[in-house]
Amino acid sequence: MPLVANTPVEKMTGPYPRRWWALIVLCLSLLIVVMANTSLIVAAPDMTTDLSLSSSDLQWVIDGYTVPYAALMLLLGSIGDKYSRRGALVVGLLIFAGGSVMGSMVDQTGLVIAARAIMGVGAAVVMPATLSLLVAIFPKRERTRAITAWTATSGLAIALGPLLAGWLLEDHAWGSTFLINVPIAVVAVLGAFVLVPPSKAARMGRIDYVGGLLSIVSVASLVYAIIEGPHFGWGMAPVAAAVIAGVGFVAFTLWELRHPHPMLDVRKFKMRAFSGSMLAVLFFFFGTFGSIYYSTQFLQFVLGYDALETGIRLLPLAGAVFVGAAVTGRLTPKLGVKAMVLPGMILGTVGVFLLTHIDKSSTYTDFLPSLLLLGFAIGLSVSPATDTIMGSFPESELGVGGGANDTSLELGGALGIAVLGSLLGTAYKDKLTDLVGGHLPAATLDTAKESVGAGLAVADHVAKAPNGGPQQAQALVDAVNESFAHGVAHTSLIGGIIMAAGALIVLVVLPGRKADGTHGKEEAADAQQEPAEVS
Repeated sequence: MPLVANTPVEKMTGPYPRRWWALIVLCLSLLIVVMANTSLIVAAPDMTTDLSLSSSDLQWVIDGYTVPYAALMLLLGSIGDKYSRRGALVVGLLIFAGGSVMGSMVDQTGLVIAARAIMGVGAAVVMPATLSLLVAIFPKRERTRAITAWTATSGLAIALGPLLAGWLLEDHAWGSTFLINVPIAVVAVLGAFVLVPPSKAARMGRIDYVGGLLSIVSVASLVYAIIEGPHFGWGMAPVAAAVIAGVGFVAFTLWELRHPHPMLDVRKFKMRAFSGSMLAVLFFFFGTFGSIYYSTQFLQFVLGYDALETGIRLLPLAGAVFVGAAVTGRLTPKLGVKAMVLPGMILGTVGVFLLTHIDKSSTYTDFLPSLLLLGFAIGLSVSPATDTIMGSFPESELGVGGGANDTSLELGGALGIAVLGSLLGTAYKDKLTDLVGGHLPAATLDTAKESVGAGLAVADHVAKAPNGGPQQAQALVDAVNESFAHGVAHTSLIGGIIMAAGALIVLVVLPGRKADGTHGKEEAADAQQEPAEVS
C-alpha cells in the first residue's frame, strides 16, 4: 500500500480499502468548520469586553463567517467536481487555517471580521468537498453508514467547540480559540494526501460561471438581509439586499432552466424526496442553532457558568446525536427516510417548546431535556435527509449536491440565530422596560437593554456608584435575569411554532416508504446509464 493515495477512484477494481480511514479525515475537516461557529459562542463575552464590541460588531464577528460560507458553496463545489475534489479539500483547509491564524493575532474589530470571512471562504470549499468525496469513495451499500458518521460529527462539533474554547479561555485570551482549528487542519491536510484518493467528475463540460455568480449574489444578499434586518431594523440596506436576493433567485432559476449544463438543475425541486429533505435540514438547524444560541447565553450570564463549564454542559447534546445516529443507521433501511425524518422533527420541535417553561429560577436541569431531544433529533433525521439529497445528484455533480445540502444547513442556522435572536432581544427589552423603566435614567436604561451582558454590566456599575449600592444593583440583576428568561420562553414559543409548521410542510412534501422505493429504483436505473466517472 503506497504512502500517498494516488490511484483515482474509478481505476480501482473494488471498494477503496482505506475508505473508513479516509472518512476520519473528512470528519475532522467537517469538525473544524462547525466548531468555528460553536466555539465563538463562549468566546463572545471576552471578545466583547476586550474589543469594546457593539451589538452590531459582535453580530458581524459571528456572521462574517456565515455570508461567504453560505454564498460560495455551490460554485466552489462545482469547481471541485471539475478539477479535483481532494485538491479542493486541501486548499480549503489551508485557507481556513490561514484565516484562523490571522484571527488569533489581530486586535481590531474589522480585522477579526476579515479573518472570519477568510475562514468562511475556506469552509465553503471544505464542506461540499467532504460530502462529494464521501459519496465517491463509498459504495452505495455503505454510504448511509458513512453519512451517518459524518452527521454525528456535526453534533460532536456543536458541543466540542464550546468545551475546547472554554478550556483555553481558562488561561488564555480569546484569540487562542481561533487556534483550535489549526492543528486539526494540518492533520487533515496530511491525512488527505495519505488516505483520501483523487476524484473528479467525468466529461463535466464548462462550469456554469454565470449561474455560479447569480447564486453567490442571491445567497449572499439573502443571508445579509436575514442577519441585518431582524437585528438592526429594516432600513435601506437590508431591504435592498432582500430585493436583490429575490431578483437574483428569479434570474438564477430562469438561467439554470435554459442552460444545457446548469450549475444546479432547479428541476430537482420537483422531486418530493429532494425538496422535503432540503426543507428538513433547513428547519432542523433553524431550531437547533437558534435555541443553542440563547441557551448558552442563559447558562453563562444568568446561571453564571464560565466558558469551560458551559462547554461541559453541552456535551449531553453530542451524546444524544450519537445515540440518534445509531438508531437511524439501523432503522432507516427498514422503515424509510420519512419514518426517521418526521419523528426527528417532532422531537426537535418538542425540545424547543420545552424552553417555554424557562424562568429566572430555572437551572441547568431545565435545559437538559431540550438539549437531549435536539441532539437525538439531529442524529435521527439529518443523516437520512442528507443521504437523500446526495442521492439525487449524479456522480458528476457530487460537489454541487454537497453544496446544496450545506447551503440549506447554513441558511437554517443563520435564520435561527438571526430571527430567534432578534425576537429574544425584543422580548428582553420590552420586559426590562416594564420592570425598571421608571427607576433608571434613560441613557442607563438604553445601555442595559442592549443585551443581557450589557444589563449585568450596568448593574455592576450601579453597585459601585455613589447614588447606587448593592441593593439597587441586585434589584437590577434580578430584573435583567427575569427579562432574559422571559425572552427565552417567548422566543422558544415562536421558534417551536415555526418548527411545528416546518414539520407539517415536510410531512406533506416528503414521500412515503413506497414512493421512496420506486424513486430509488428509478435512480438506480438512471445511474446505470450514466458514463463512468473519471479522475
